[in-house]
Amino acid sequence: MDVKGKKIGFVLTGSFCTFKKVIPKMKELIKLEAEVIPIMSYNSYNFDTKFGKAEDFIKEIEEITGKEIIHTIQGAEPIGPKKMTDVMVIAPCSGNTMAKLACDIIDTPAVMAAKSHLRNRISISNCTIN
Repeated sequence: MDVKGKKIGFVLTGSFCTFKKVIPKMKELIKLEAEVIPIMSYNSYNFDTKFGKAEDFIKEIEEITGKEIIHTIQGAEPIGPKKMTDVMVIAPCSGNTMAKLACDIIDTPAVMAAKSHLRNRISISNCTIN
């Protein structure tokens, strides 16, 4: 798929152990001239873990994308109505987020971003990063 000029919503959820593998994928998309719109769940935005400090991940992602991370439900809700994304990737997608999407539970910025994006009848990619 040619991503040049595409607006890609890139959602990170609480599978913290994969952040160091996922963030370079954002860089790759930007090198391919995509616009990456970063979105994080509450936990991924706020929790420090043995895999790194939330503050460090936030800084790195915002530097890579040149955009502030969407990290609230209110911030994610306009994604669909404003047609902010052509493609949405949820990587990593935690089991918790998958379950919420399957059951239509909209209580985090990550699932609100997905729901809002889906309003435009555009698919979402749930990626596995090797």
